[in-house]
Amino acid sequence: MRKRALRIGLSARLMHAPPVELGFRNKVLQYLEQSVAHWIMYHGALVFMIPALSSSAELQRSSIRIHDVVEAFDGLVLQGGADISPQSYGEEPLRPEWAGDRLRDRYEIELFWEFVIQNKPVLGICRGAQLINIALGGTLHQDIEFKRPDAIRHLNRELYDENSHEIVFTPDTRLDCLYDDTAHRRVISIHHQAIDKLGNDLIVEARSPADGIIEAIRMKGENYVTGFQWHPEFHSSDPELLDSTPVMRDFLDAAQRRQELVAK
Repeated sequence: MRKRALRIGLSARLMHAPPVELGFRNKVLQYLEQSVAHWIMYHGALVFMIPALSSSAELQRSSIRIHDVVEAFDGLVLQGGADISPQSYGEEPLRPEWAGDRLRDRYEIELFWEFVIQNKPVLGICRGAQLINIALGGTLHQDIEFKRPDAIRHLNRELYDENSHEIVFTPDTRLDCLYDDTAHRRVISIHHQAIDKLGNDLIVEARSPADGIIEAIRMKGENYVTGFQWHPEFHSSDPELLDSTPVMRDFLDAAQRRQELVAK
């Protein structure tokens, strides 16, 4: 019998105040970024955006359990987007523009923990890696340039997804084992926040060699939880960038193993 395609949940980006010209006055938009969905689908998995639940929406939280939502999926990808709110890790914003999206933080933290409880794999991209870190008790630099003036530019608003830098893997980690010595180690960098204090039960799998900024993390133990500060979904068209296939295949293999275990 043919195996069913893997079903991967993708956390939603939230737009709380859409521009009037879009035609959604006084509405909240929940959406995904095409590149990350296509990156997952290219490897044969189905992608479903998981809407956030809101007490003010027509869908009340009592209408559906988060357990049932997660039970329907084989894995979770936490996509990039708005800043993490400093309030989510016990701080106040040092500047108003760094206030982040507290509502999205709560929604994604709840999703993250339910996937962990059900022992289903989680992969975080950029904001997603930071979300994993704070969900496990870590903290962030609210702004790299402000907190770490010695650091290289991890965000170039003019270059945006053409801004890149080198990374180095921590020897003998899972990430290190996925690549051979000839692999390019250059990645797309679009972030002004970064991991400061590492969360509980996490290890560092990659850093920026120029300044030591953490670029990849993984959770210890049986749960498959990993996060990348860079954007692997933007790497497919440039052979000089780190090949994004090994990390996606590794994630989907973990999801497949979990699916098969549940089916027994």
